Amino acid sequence: MLVLTRKLGESIRIGDNIILKVVDLDSRHVKLGIDAPRSISVNREEIYERIQNENKAASSSKDQSVKNIADALRGNKTE
Repeated sequence: MLVLTRKLGESIRIGDNIILKVVDLDSRHVKLGIDAPRSISVNREEIYERIQNENKAASSSKDQSVKNIADALRGNKTE
């Protein structure tokens, strides 16, 4: 992990098209401004994790539904 020190108003650049800027500071929080193309998803970590968990749950539910349909088409009983 790269750790950088930045002051209020200073920025860092990621690649050619992402800029992170320190917008505000107080004793406990840092506000970051993120300038990135719309094609790049930017989420807080807890939101990203929730999206990943929901995608996994939906995928396994879909897999089970497809298995049930396949079993029904083969004439097998599904529970």
